[in-house]
Amino acid sequence: MASSMTLSPELTVEEVLGTLIARGYRFLHPRDANGEVVTVVGIRAHGTVIDVVRLDGEDDVTAMRMPHDEDDVLQPTTVLWSSSGAMQPVVGDLLSLGDEDYTPHYSHRGGGCWVRGESGRAKWLMATA
Repeated sequence: MASSMTLSPELTVEEVLGTLIARGYRFLHPRDANGEVVTVVGIRAHGTVIDVVRLDGEDDVTAMRMPHDEDDVLQPTTVLWSSSGAMQPVVGDLLSLGDEDYTPHYSHRGGGCWVRGESGRAKWLMATA
């Protein structure tokens, strides 16, 4: 497993998000019934896993790695790795994970794609062939 990556505590939210974008994360902005952004969620699907970082506030961040076939990435039933707390250490821990760390070993590699839905929601569609 990779060692912990340290992000400077002086990094702004925008700089941390830029670091995640540079590493391949795509972002969703779930909204409530009034259209207000509830949270910011970064997702990176690779191999047989999905990495998710949810930013509810600078001191309220949750990061997870889960199998690629999870039905709900915001409330997964199986979590392979997780961390929560302040933004810089949590994102640093997430970015320190190697692509193969905590990866389930399936007999085949999963494939699929994210499909954009209504109100900024997205759903993972698994490839069937």
